[in-house]
Amino acid sequence: MKTTVLKAIMASGILSFSTLGNAADLSGVPSGLYTVDPTHAYITFSYNHLGMSDPVLSFDDFTVDLNLDNEDPTKSTVMVTIDSNSIVAGSDKWRDHITGAKFFDTANHPEITFNSTSVEAARDGNLKVTGDLTIKGESKPVSLDVTINAAMNHPMSGNPVIGLQATSQLLRSEFGMTAALPHVSDEVALSVTAELAKSK
Repeated sequence: MKTTVLKAIMASGILSFSTLGNAADLSGVPSGLYTVDPTHAYITFSYNHLGMSDPVLSFDDFTVDLNLDNEDPTKSTVMVTIDSNSIVAGSDKWRDHITGAKFFDTANHPEITFNSTSVEAARDGNLKVTGDLTIKGESKPVSLDVTINAAMNHPMSGNPVIGLQATSQLLRSEFGMTAALPHVSDEVALSVTAELAKSK
């Protein structure tokens, strides 16, 4: 889909996206379904390795579907589906390891999903999105702080678009990934940045 750089994958019940400033006004675009632009969307995650480095990995294949209610954004819904086998790990050896049974076990759990259950207005005009995150068959409630960077008609296509950014932290042990603890951190940092275009 595109090369992503994931800063914390697994965000369940531990996910709380940090705000990045004043949010854009969503009234600048119409209500309806918005889907991710694969050329301008990135999900990355990071963790600490032996106190020596903070590797950054990503997923390359995912969808984001936002059903926007621009009159009342709290009535909006979000659904994310990630191909867990599309992980970009920096080396074939590490990719084989992290997609194996000790970590994502992609052979038995090919998808990671997030389905929102509520949206609340947060400080500075940002949004707090709560939902269920499922990784390796484990579902946990997650609360995300999301910043809307822009909501406008695209200057080239003329189509309605929304840009957003979010960050968070979670514990991989919550999803059955306990290998190498505590030498490799339990805490995982998540970063998401994406552009969404209105479906016709």
